[in-house]
Amino acid sequence: MNSPQPLLSLLQLVSPALPVGAYSYSEGIETLVQSEQITNAAELEQWLIYELSYGAIRVEAAVMARVYGAALEADLQQISVWNQWLSALRETAELREQSWQMGWSLLRLLRELQPDSGLLQCDPCNFATAFAVAAAGWQIELSAATLGYLQSWAANLVNAGLRLIPLGQTQGQRILLNLQPQLEQTGAEVLQLTDAQLECCSWGASIASMQHETLYSRLFRS
Repeated sequence: MNSPQPLLSLLQLVSPALPVGAYSYSEGIETLVQSEQITNAAELEQWLIYELSYGAIRVEAAVMARVYGAALEADLQQISVWNQWLSALRETAELREQSWQMGWSLLRLLRELQPDSGLLQCDPCNFATAFAVAAAGWQIELSAATLGYLQSWAANLVNAGLRLIPLGQTQGQRILLNLQPQLEQTGAEVLQLTDAQLECCSWGASIASMQHETLYSRLFRS
């Protein structure tokens, strides 16, 4: 990004202050902490590395990139197709509701900020869809938007780990620093995936999400 405006827009889009409710979701980490499968910073870091390497977040980011391209072309049909495809990909009700709620919240915000936009009509809307439309509309370069999307996801789950394990703020920042090489690698890889390569291996996260619905005590919605 050669001008400050797209960078500032990206920082706004990935900011924890963005009112989409991401802080209320742990994507199964709460289950894993309660079952003592994640008990310290190293185990949380390793879990996030595995998810970035093999999990559903890779496919999610790849779909975000496809919606970004469709938004640039004002191709409402392709936006709808990929949005529906991503909804069908969700393994559990909690994960689907998370994506729809965050997507709806961002979509509502974008409608208030850009009421004349014609690209914001899908309902339900996945968060990746709304994020891509915002990134395209704000002229954020695709590779930067993809990296920002992945880093925002990782930061949210690290913050969940801080509250659940619990960990200190310095430990959380160390995890994010250690994740940078994997974030960079995943960000580059997902932009090269063909449609036939949109697959993941995230059964551990799926089971944790399914079990989360029946936890006796919960801080998070997923």
